[in-house]
Amino acid sequence: QVQLVESGGGSVQTGGSLRLSCASSGYTNCMAWFRQAPGKEREGVAYITQLGTERRTDSVKGRFTISQDKVENTMYLQMNSLKPEDTGLYYCAETGGAGGQLRADMFDSWGQGTQVTVSS
Repeated sequence: QVQLVESGGGSVQTGGSLRLSCASSGYTNCMAWFRQAPGKEREGVAYITQLGTERRTDSVKGRFTISQDKVENTMYLQMNSLKPEDTGLYYCAETGGAGGQLRADMFDSWGQGTQVTVSS
């Protein structure tokens, strides 16, 4: 099973930026970021496939960018113009399947999560 390790979380003020990284121990076909705020359900943020197809949820379009380094098997999430509502535990997920949907049940392996806190 693929192992995923996230890094890059932290605390910033509104309008700040953070870059999350997710390193995979092996090949994946589709990698994604999910987040979960206290008391809320896990929410899909963005995914990217090996072919470069990507999708972001509406609330982060224009602010977050997902990218990947195929050689290093690493995925990134550049988060700009952060808002307090972006606060949460950010998880990396992967699937060797087709992926292509921001649904948690479509992904096979998960990282431990990295905390992002945005203060007003």
